[in-house]
Amino acid sequence: MERDGALAVLTLDHPPLNLFDSEMIEALASLTQDLADDPPRGLLIRAEGRVVSGGVNVNIFHGLSPGDAATMWHGVLAIAHNVEGLPCPTVFAAHALTLTASFELALACDIILAAEGARFGLVEAQVGITPAMGGSQRLAERAGHGRARELVMTGELFDAETMHAWGVVNRIYPAAEFDALAHEFAQGLANGPTLAHAATKKIIRGYLDGGTAAADALVPETVGALFATEDTRNAVETFLSDGPGRARFSGR
Repeated sequence: MERDGALAVLTLDHPPLNLFDSEMIEALASLTQDLADDPPRGLLIRAEGRVVSGGVNVNIFHGLSPGDAATMWHGVLAIAHNVEGLPCPTVFAAHALTLTASFELALACDIILAAEGARFGLVEAQVGITPAMGGSQRLAERAGHGRARELVMTGELFDAETMHAWGVVNRIYPAAEFDALAHEFAQGLANGPTLAHAATKKIIRGYLDGGTAAADALVPETVGALFATEDTRNAVETFLSDGPGRARFSGR
């Protein structure tokens, strides 16, 4: 993990396939806890190599008892929860094949970017289990429960265009420019009004958990509190003095 100004960049780099083995899982648990303890103003999760990830290394399943498996999944879910709970925009950049745990990690982010040619799959059915890092339910949030059932139960791979049409992928960029464009997009969010983005996340979570009425109940105090922040005050003043698009944010 590196910091690029306001943006934290977490890179999966575990050749040759960025498999989620014990080493990868322990590293992600540690790094995402660090992020939770000291949140950046934006997070970009990306990968090196010819794939984002080939998924979980099945060797870690061999000989597991039900209790051992449950303990492992508690730990893996904590990674998703750490990312999902960050009070800043989180972006996942999928430049190529994105399987199982890496796709589930993507679904814990606010925004998923994909390169042309990227493919996605939750293929746990091949080893007789179902996604255990929150993929099924987060996919259902984005694409609907019918699509989630189809993707998980068939274990098929789906291209970026299909995922975009289903509302899972937010934007598709050309493969040749993908890394630069994804970084630019995430950096732009990180340089924005951090507390306003946190408020957006809180209100949308309120809607997902309790519907429109629950989200509406959060709005007055949540948005009202922003008027005590430097960002809102500076943005209003610079909008009026300098015009649209010239607001300056400090993340406070």
